[in-house]
Amino acid sequence: MKTNLLKRFSKYLSYATTSDENSTTYPSTNSQLVFGDFLVKELKEIGMQDVQKDEFGYVTATLPSNCNKKDIPTIGFIAHIDTAPDMPGIAAPRIIENYDGKDIVLDKESSTILTLEDFPELENYKGETLLTTDGKHLLGADDKAGIAEIICAMEYLIQHPEIKHGTLKVAFTPDEEIGKGVVHFDVAKFGCDFAYTMDGGAPGELEYENFNAASAIINVQGRNIHPGYAKNKMINAQLIAMEFNALLPEAEKPQYTEGYEGFFLLVKMEGTVENASLTYIIRDHDKEKFEYKKETIGKIASFLNSKYGENRVTYTVKDQYYNMREKIEPVMHIISLAEKAMLEAGVKPLIMPIRGGTDGANLSFKGLPCPNIFAGGHNFHGKYEYVSLQAMEKATNVILNIARLAAE
Repeated sequence: MKTNLLKRFSKYLSYATTSDENSTTYPSTNSQLVFGDFLVKELKEIGMQDVQKDEFGYVTATLPSNCNKKDIPTIGFIAHIDTAPDMPGIAAPRIIENYDGKDIVLDKESSTILTLEDFPELENYKGETLLTTDGKHLLGADDKAGIAEIICAMEYLIQHPEIKHGTLKVAFTPDEEIGKGVVHFDVAKFGCDFAYTMDGGAPGELEYENFNAASAIINVQGRNIHPGYAKNKMINAQLIAMEFNALLPEAEKPQYTEGYEGFFLLVKMEGTVENASLTYIIRDHDKEKFEYKKETIGKIASFLNSKYGENRVTYTVKDQYYNMREKIEPVMHIISLAEKAMLEAGVKPLIMPIRGGTDGANLSFKGLPCPNIFAGGHNFHGKYEYVSLQAMEKATNVILNIARLAAE
């Protein structure tokens, strides 16, 4: 199993599939369509049925039931094709066999090092095979590890018909990293009773709570006057933008939050004396606190307008996704099923809230309950990303166990 996982995963990483939040196409980059074509070919080769890639780049396939038992749920397994636009995402993984439990130099030139001091969870992988970045690119375990695990699990089931299972569906989606992963996803056509995204982190992670999420764009209109004659005339948009940010609650920034605590994150700022803009993401697990955070944006804008003049500060707040908990709680048996599958794979379930979001959140609100299961990686979206091959094997076994247990 590990050899097959490594072969597939390494091949997938050779495809650059970075999504682009500024694109006007869907999917946002053509490279995702190219990788989708490869996945279609691979799914057909292993013996999956009804393999398709639609106009939006969604790749889907079916593994028919191999038993006569009735009332077995149809289960989906989902992973996303794209990698985050935070860094370039194509480079061969560094393979460290029998990891010695010490610091790992990723790139000598830039002194990029995976240290135990900064990443103490490395100790959990001593003796295992680690796949790391080269210190300059993303690894892409988020979420090509999930794709490899799903395809390896389906291939194993096809090769071992003695393992009885109901109908299984797989889907690989584009543009998850820019919040558009399932915008065009046809839940009815997919035809599952429930599904799991294989998009979590460390072994054991099982998540059915995620942030409520919104974006906020703040625009400030200034007045640019020659500085030699600016007294009582100049209005510096950049300074007002800085004031706006300073009025947000200091303790509600990501670097000070954990668990269920939400935050405001300034992700982009641009400006001149004449115009300035701030872009934020807003997150909170609690719906009331989430709404209050959005209201806070408006209150600060109103305050600054009263201070500097009407419409000096304008803003747009847009909801992105919601906490899937309310959609999962009525069907908690799907969490129990995943827990049992993990235990039988020798993995201790770690049920925790996602401090982020997945395609599963939007799918749950589209009518497909879809909690998230670990894919095995750490430090996603940056040059310190890594994944254990043994963790990927455990995730694959969890998929196999879910399929088998649901048919018993």
